[in-house]
Amino acid sequence: MQTLQEIHNKQRKALFFLVALFVLGWLFTEWKPIFAGLILGSLFGLYNFWILVRKMERYDRKLSEGKNGASLGTIIRFASGVGAAALATAMPEYFDLISTIIGFAIPYVLLLVERIIHHVRHQ
Repeated sequence: MQTLQEIHNKQRKALFFLVALFVLGWLFTEWKPIFAGLILGSLFGLYNFWILVRKMERYDRKLSEGKNGASLGTIIRFASGVGAAALATAMPEYFDLISTIIGFAIPYVLLLVERIIHHVRHQ
């Protein structure tokens, strides 16, 4: 079984590769707001995923110690999503809101695909 940190490292590498592709799209196409929104959303999504991994490790540690009451950082992650959307809304000439939302979901889609592939390979 992979640890959360190993899964996060895989996700981070895949996401940085995607962000590099988005940067190339931003540099060489006329769809700059769309690619900028994908970059913005992906980076905020990666930040949310990092928070989730960190909070899950802390939650596991508290459970193993027999303690209770650890939160999973839902409010912080929600505020991060609102921040990405607010930034895209405040500067529509630079960021497309829809592509920002899509970019925000990319880390979770990558996680789902990676887990399906992992499950198929190890079944």
